[in-house]
Amino acid sequence: MTEPRLLAVLNGKGGVGKTTTAINLAATYAEQYKVLLVDTDPQASATWWFQRHGQGMGFDLAQEVNPKLLSNVRKLSGYELIVVDTPPALASSALAAVVPIADYVVLPTPPAPIDLAALIETVKQVVQPANVPHRVLLTRVDPRCVAEALEAQNTLLQLGVAACHSFIRAYKAHERAALDGVPITQWKGKQAKEAQADYRRVAEELQRDWR
Repeated sequence: MTEPRLLAVLNGKGGVGKTTTAINLAATYAEQYKVLLVDTDPQASATWWFQRHGQGMGFDLAQEVNPKLLSNVRKLSGYELIVVDTPPALASSALAAVVPIADYVVLPTPPAPIDLAALIETVKQVVQPANVPHRVLLTRVDPRCVAEALEAQNTLLQLGVAACHSFIRAYKAHERAALDGVPITQWKGKQAKEAQADYRRVAEELQRDWR
């Protein structure tokens, strides 16, 4: 049995769409793989979201903050992909355990300059020293102002920080799906299709990159 691929979702700053990204990527990949989401964030937002949904989200969930156990997470059998939602704290021992063993790191951030500045620090301090393939994913992009996202992608490019070409637009659908306790892939309301399409584009792009 081959080891599962490990995808870590990371940002040292809270409130950037990290858990939303982890849940929705896990759900998107679960349409074709056996996926486990590991919630290592003491705030346990992913667990709260997962437990509100009685029917299951298409993937499994485990909660774990013990760095010793986390450093062995790839030895879990029965999964093809493990997505890890990490704590928004760069000094956390969970982060120190997960990043070096990750196959790939996704760094969600809104395109605002203040958010980008914090994120670039995260990349320099945590991701680059571990020498892990990674991409920044722009989240909460105003659908009426996509130019801001393109500008942010350019800034990252100039700084030598890899960024996804696709990005996640800010739709009310994301908040409503979370309140309903479902991933965006299962949400049926207004703008669901657009929101789902954004995550599918990102999932495909990441997959092309890690192959």
